[in-house]
Amino acid sequence: MLGWVITCHDDDAQAMIDRLEKKFGPLPQCRAVNYWRGLSTNMLSRMMCDALHQTDTGEGVIFLTDKSGAAPYRAAALLSHKHENCEVISGITYALLEMMSPLRETLSSAEFRDTLVGQEIPGVSSLWHQQQKNPPFVLLHDLYKN
Repeated sequence: MLGWVITCHDDDAQAMIDRLEKKFGPLPQCRAVNYWRGLSTNMLSRMMCDALHQTDTGEGVIFLTDKSGAAPYRAAALLSHKHENCEVISGITYALLEMMSPLRETLSSAEFRDTLVGQEIPGVSSLWHQQQKNPPFVLLHDLYKN
């Protein structure tokens, strides 16, 4: 089963988990990280790292964030590069999580990412999809070669 780390501004992440648990019961391998104004980037990173380790059983972890480019998204992006099978998705809503919740048990992290982004819901994207639009900078020639 894929782990979920839901991270949003204010108390939205915990509110989403609470609503999901009301509908589906206890959610194993699922943690909320609320990002409050004034929380340091270092503390946010530590909280997200703890949540990652609490939800990861080796099958993969999906970071579900509310806003692309915001502090929770950036912290998740940095963590995802250090761990295999980690994906970062932005633009999530409760309705989207409710729809995708059953797929945690059957899809790999990449399949989950592609299925979620494949819904073509405005504002929903993934770090991987954004990187495909803007590939890393590569020098086409060696400036110091004689």
